[in-house]
This record gives sequence, C-alpha cells and structure tokens, in this order.
Amino acid sequence: MTTQRFIQIFRWVAFAEGLSFLILLCIAMPLKYFAHLPAAVKITGMAHGVLFVSFMVLAFEALGRLNKKATWLGWAFLSAIIPLGAFYFEKQLQKENE
Repeated sequence: MTTQRFIQIFRWVAFAEGLSFLILLCIAMPLKYFAHLPAAVKITGMAHGVLFVSFMVLAFEALGRLNKKATWLGWAFLSAIIPLGAFYFEKQLQKENE
C-alpha cells in the first residue's frame, strides 16, 4: 500500500471515529437515558469501539510509515477521546501531507 493510500484510509477512519463518537454522545446516550432505549448505546458503542481501535492501530502504524514521533501518537490518542478532536486531527493530517 502506498503512503498516500495509507493516509487516505487513516483520514477516513479518523473522520468515522469522530462521527461515531458524536453520534454516541449526542444521539445514543440521550436515547438511552431519556427514551429508555439502551440498544442505541450498545450498537453505536460497539461501532465506535471498533473505529477507535482501528484509529489507534493506524496511528501506531503511522509512527513508522510517516516518521512521526511518539508524542504525535499521544496527540492522536487525546484527539480520539475529546469530542470533535478527531476532526481537527484529520484536518491537520491532511495539511501535513498536501
């Protein structure tokens, strides 16, 4: 896989992870607590968990492929656990690789 293709996949996963986090926080959690629909969190939470792990695996892979420092991996982790952080991280990754 080429570096450009890797970056493209990483950006897609970062965007999807950020979107799944927002859906989990803004839609699924209120449905669970206000509409008593816990299935919303189970489904969305599972999808978000898979995307979060994928994002972190790709971030770890980027250390070698993109010659990033370990602190960059820390910023990737922080951006994944802060709402809207993954969108910012994805845009920064795009700017770095234009």
